[in-house]
Amino acid sequence: MLTEINFDGIIGPSHNYAGLSLGNIASANNAGSVSEPRAAALQGVAKMRANIALGLAQGFFMPLDRPNTGWLESLATDVANAEPHLRAASFSASSMWAANAATVSPGPDTADGRCHLTVANLITMPHRSHEWIGTLAQLKLAFADERHFAVHGPVPAPFGDEGAANHMRLCEQHDSPGVEIFVYGKAGGPFPARQHVEAGKAIARRHGLAPDRTLFIQQSETAIAAGAFHNDVVAVANESVLFTHQQAFEDREAAYAAIRAAFPAVQIVEVPASAVSLADAIRSYLFNAQLVTLPDGGQALVLPSESQEVPAVWQWLEAMVAGNGPIRQLVPVNVRQSMANGGGPACLRLRVVADPATVDPRFIATPDRLDAVERVIASHWPERIAPGDLADPALAETVRDARLALLQALDLEALA
Repeated sequence: MLTEINFDGIIGPSHNYAGLSLGNIASANNAGSVSEPRAAALQGVAKMRANIALGLAQGFFMPLDRPNTGWLESLATDVANAEPHLRAASFSASSMWAANAATVSPGPDTADGRCHLTVANLITMPHRSHEWIGTLAQLKLAFADERHFAVHGPVPAPFGDEGAANHMRLCEQHDSPGVEIFVYGKAGGPFPARQHVEAGKAIARRHGLAPDRTLFIQQSETAIAAGAFHNDVVAVANESVLFTHQQAFEDREAAYAAIRAAFPAVQIVEVPASAVSLADAIRSYLFNAQLVTLPDGGQALVLPSESQEVPAVWQWLEAMVAGNGPIRQLVPVNVRQSMANGGGPACLRLRVVADPATVDPRFIATPDRLDAVERVIASHWPERIAPGDLADPALAETVRDARLALLQALDLEALA
């Protein structure tokens, strides 16, 4: 039976605040702070447990090998001798944000009826550009059953692709045919637009999507300039609901008209700028929430606890759920360590519509597996990492040993 599975990235032992992501305001503001990898990872596991408690299917992905010495070698350096910005990039734990792992088209949308996944190239940011090799190996293992899945390599340069963070899907139900929306950027003032329209077009062709059920919509330049480096910072969709900020798209009226033409059943829940400014939306990560369908059929918004701390945001949300709209429940979660680096609940997960029985079971979360994950985190993840610690050879050894312990605990040594 096809269902939506949320695969969360387990926050890795090298989680640190190096401020590597231009255009990500939270990342920039917290650059140089002391991170807490152990607390971060445990917060992520708690979010997964909360989703399971809601009755949702849940999976996870492993942290990637860090520091990435192979990448440094390709730049003719190593951990000891690399310039600080390159060393920090080699340590980056940003693969924890699984929304950037790949773009996923479920079987009901594709020409061959299989679920297609294209690993994101992430070429806009150096610290993320070397993720795809490790991510692709993981996707090929988790979705190895070629009767049900097709896993593709990255879109080639120079067309930047940031994965599901710039992709939305509308459908009557997860297991029914849908309309796929690829959101691309052109400019954002001082910040780069990370998603190229040609990347979306290539993925749509590769996945065998029907042209009349595929849309390409430009992200608002104003939103990018305000710090919405991915579409999922200003809009999220689930089944027939599009939850969006008024300023999410460059040509709002044309975007809504195209969406309604392709999917007449859409329910657009728009947050007006007069009620919640772009600055407040981005500061609270209101839209970087998991909009999910509960087993009873209602929809819930799993959103960062920071949303409660911005009065305009929380007042609007409470008024929304008190009304008669499709979103009926608010579920705040604590992912503060991830938020401080610029990633909310939606950043941490990749949505895959599939039969869980067709996925490698080692990647499916159960209470026992999450217990095992927590034990490894508690005993192996560093408690704190300060920026200067990245130059300490002992940290590199600690990080590698921690990841290996997790792979061994979950019988995933093939990824070592």
